[in-house]
Amino acid sequence: MMHAVVLVLGVAFGYVLSRGGATDYDYIQRMFLFESPQLYFIIGGAVAVVMPGLVLLRKLGKTITGQPLVIKPKPRHLGNVFGGVLFGVGWSVTGMCPGPVLVNIGEGKLYAWPALLGALAGAYLLGVLYPHLVGPLRLPPLKVGPGNG
Repeated sequence: MMHAVVLVLGVAFGYVLSRGGATDYDYIQRMFLFESPQLYFIIGGAVAVVMPGLVLLRKLGKTITGQPLVIKPKPRHLGNVFGGVLFGVGWSVTGMCPGPVLVNIGEGKLYAWPALLGALAGAYLLGVLYPHLVGPLRLPPLKVGPGNG
């Protein structure tokens, strides 16, 4: 049941991204060149919609399933800076980040496939290089396990 809910929410999110222009290469480029505020308004609107829900979740202290809500702060390290720069460059060049790349594929845009392959290759490369980057970038050690949260 939960998988169906997640699928429906993902499709709805993709639809909103598509209709709002967040998957259009030209809109993305105009945003990065400060020629159009449209996507800034979309991002700001998303923050304005989500923020009250997050405040309520923190106040209630429980998830939708009744489990205690635990939000651990993410560690700060140089990897955040390098990862952020790499993410921004990739987003600017391809006009896509992880969510919109899948929406672009769903819209039938063939140029999204190399972007997806590049993102997957980058994730694989990070996995291979991570042990070598832990020291220089002061990264936290990876926790290997079943991925339960």
